[in-house]
Amino acid sequence: DGEALPTFTILTTSANALLATFHERMPVILPPETWGLWLNPSRTPQQLAPMMVPYNASLMTARPVSRRLGSPRNEGAHLLEADDPAQ
Repeated sequence: DGEALPTFTILTTSANALLATFHERMPVILPPETWGLWLNPSRTPQQLAPMMVPYNASLMTARPVSRRLGSPRNEGAHLLEADDPAQ
C-alpha cells in the first residue's frame, strides 16, 4: 500500500578469534572512523564490501551472561548477569 515499513538487517561475517569459540559467525561491527563512509548514499556495495570483516578481537572482551539470554521470551537487563552456579 506504499506505507513505510521500518526494518533492519544484521550483516554477519566470519567470527574473529574471540567469538569463534562460541559461533562461526559474528555481526559486522564498524569502527567509528568508518561510519561516514558506510552511511554515504553514493557508495556502492562493492565499495562497502571490504568493511564487512571480523572486528578486531583485541578490542573486545567476553564475559558470562545468563543462559536465559538465549530465549526471545526473556527480557531485561538482569539477563546480562551471569547465572548463579549454585542454582
